[in-house]
Amino acid sequence: QVRLVQSGGGLVEPGGSLRLSCVASGLNFRLYSMDWYRQAPGNQRELVARIASDSTTNYADSVKDRFTISRDNIWNRLYLQMNNLKLEDTAVYYCHTKSRERDFWGQGTQVTVSS
Repeated sequence: QVRLVQSGGGLVEPGGSLRLSCVASGLNFRLYSMDWYRQAPGNQRELVARIASDSTTNYADSVKDRFTISRDNIWNRLYLQMNNLKLEDTAVYYCHTKSRERDFWGQGTQVTVSS
């Protein structure tokens, strides 16, 4: 049974930093591409960053040069370092991966950027 358990997030002022973590179990973590998505109120869920099994990364244009996705294949952890946070980064953030059969999601973590 695949489980993705998230931690981190919270309230931060504009320009601040936060780090999100996601611990994966029930899968051969190093073989899976992993993602961070986010969903703001009234908006569709959007892809923020992706890291492939070979650690190649891709980012949404809105977070490029501010966010960094990384992975630890020993401890089965996924990270999202978020720097220079902006008001528009406020959203619920989700850890994600998928197999051939289905998608797997973390429980979601609220990130609020506010002065």
